[in-house]
Amino acid sequence: MTNAPVVKPLRSDAVRSRRLLVEAAAEAFAEHGAAVSVSQIAERAGIGKGTVFRHFPTKEDLLAAIICENMYRLVAVGERLLAADDPTSGLRDFMGAAIEMQTKDRAFCQVVHGEACEHPEVRLGQEKLDAVTEALTDRARRYGGIRPEVTGQDIMLLMSGIYQTAAPMLATRPQLWRRYLQLAFDGMQATGAPSLP
Repeated sequence: MTNAPVVKPLRSDAVRSRRLLVEAAAEAFAEHGAAVSVSQIAERAGIGKGTVFRHFPTKEDLLAAIICENMYRLVAVGERLLAADDPTSGLRDFMGAAIEMQTKDRAFCQVVHGEACEHPEVRLGQEKLDAVTEALTDRARRYGGIRPEVTGQDIMLLMSGIYQTAAPMLATRPQLWRRYLQLAFDGMQATGAPSLP
């Protein structure tokens, strides 16, 4: 018979420190991207750098934890939209939610397509995000709302591309991405157009 390891609950001050750390890290990553330093995060949270590493062994672990929260939030949006009466609107709303998340969180796009993308937690979150994107795309395809060749991977890349297109002007025109989402979605709904390569 093996004894299960005893997991000690965090003391209330440790719980508070972790909460302050996660909130500060989420804000710092959102504003400055993945390049923000652990020292900056610790200072923002009002805790010591050592406390950061007691909760998260590496900066990559901390970044992954923050980004995965956003990924799972987006997955939950997608799962809810799978029940939308109009699958085409559901897919469009999902794309809008994903692009808007990128406009508010600079690190999100960096991580999903580069920084820490090989972290096990990030990979798992990406798999779940890919799956819900494919399910929404498949539903819209079967409904006849988008071209039959459009794939979930197309949608993932378009969401990133639309954000990147609008990103240089976000400071002065924060809603510009909506224009490019409309253009992309119109293209996906094109009827009578030649097959996609």
